[in-house]
Amino acid sequence: MVPTVEWKDGAVRLLDQSRLPQFVEFLDCRDYQTVADAIRTLKVRGAPAIGVTAAMGVALGAQTVMASSYEAFEKSLLVICDHLAATRPTAVNLFWAIERMKRLLASLHAQPIASIKAALLKESQAILDEDIALCRAMGRHGAELIANGQTVLTHCNAGALATAGYGTALGVIRAAWEQGKHIQVIADETRPVLQGARLTAWELMQDKIPVTLITDNMAGTLMRQGKIHLCVVGADRIAANGDVANKIGTYSVAVLAKAHGIPFYVAAPYSTIDLKTQSGADIPIEQRNPSEVTTIHGSHPVAPLGVAVYNPAFDVTPAELITGIITERGVFKPSELAAQFQS
Repeated sequence: MVPTVEWKDGAVRLLDQSRLPQFVEFLDCRDYQTVADAIRTLKVRGAPAIGVTAAMGVALGAQTVMASSYEAFEKSLLVICDHLAATRPTAVNLFWAIERMKRLLASLHAQPIASIKAALLKESQAILDEDIALCRAMGRHGAELIANGQTVLTHCNAGALATAGYGTALGVIRAAWEQGKHIQVIADETRPVLQGARLTAWELMQDKIPVTLITDNMAGTLMRQGKIHLCVVGADRIAANGDVANKIGTYSVAVLAKAHGIPFYVAAPYSTIDLKTQSGADIPIEQRNPSEVTTIHGSHPVAPLGVAVYNPAFDVTPAELITGIITERGVFKPSELAAQFQS
C-alpha cells in the first residue's frame, strides 16, 4: 500500500483520500494549519490515521515556533495542539496522540529548544511505527476468527488507509488472506461519503483480495440468505463499558448480525479505548455538512433544494451486540476490556 501519512522532506505528506479511487494524489502539508484542514475535510480519515497525523502536525508546528525559552515555546505549542484537537470530536485517537505529545513536551522542559523539536518529531514517527505494529498484531489475533472459505462483511474503511498502514478490520482480513485462507469480502458502500465504495473496495482490489460492493441496505438480505459468515468493523472510540462508536450505519449492521446469529467483531488498538468515557451515551458524535447527504461529492445533487438534513458521522453500537473486540493483546469480550487496558 502507498503510505497514508509520512514525514517527507520537512512536510507531513498525506495520501489525499478525498480524491480516491479516481486519483492517487498526495498533499504536502508544510504548516500545522494545513494538517488540521486535511483532518477536518477528510483528506485523511480513520481514527488511527487521524491520531498519527495529529502527532505529526504537532511536530511540524513545533519546527516553526521561534522561541528562545521553554515557557514561550510551550505556550505556542499548546495553541497548535488546541487547533488540531478542534478538528473532529469523535475519534479519540486524535486526542490521545496530542496528549502524548504534550506529555513528552512537559518531560523535556530542561532541554534546549532544538532538542525538544527533534524529540517531538521523533515521537511522532514512533507513534506511526507503533500503529503499524499494533495493526499487524491485531491482524494475527483476528485472523484466527476467520475460517477458510468464509465471507466477511465490513462497513466503512478500517484498512491501511485508515491507519498508518495494514489496517484494523481490514488488517484482520489481510492477515487471514496472507495465511492462505480463501475468503471473500462484502463491503458496504457506507453512505453518505462512500468510504466503503471509494476506499475499502479500492484497497482490497489493490491487494487482489476478492471483494463485492453492496449498498448499505442490502446487508440484511445477504445475511438471511446465509451469504455472510461474520462481520468485522473498526472503531473511532470505545467506551469503558465496551460500547463502540464507529461510522454511521455500524449499529444497523450489528443489529442485523444479532438477528441472524452472525458474529460481530470490532478491531481497534489501545489508543481507541477511552476508559474515561463510561458508556456510548457519553461519546460526542460529530455532525457534518448537510451537503454530504444532499449531493454526491458536493457536485451532484440527489435531493430537493432546501430539504432538512440530519447528518451524524457516527453511531454507537451497544456492547451487548458485539461478539468480541480484537486488540493487539488478543480478542476480548466488551466487558473484559476495561480490566485488560486499565493500565
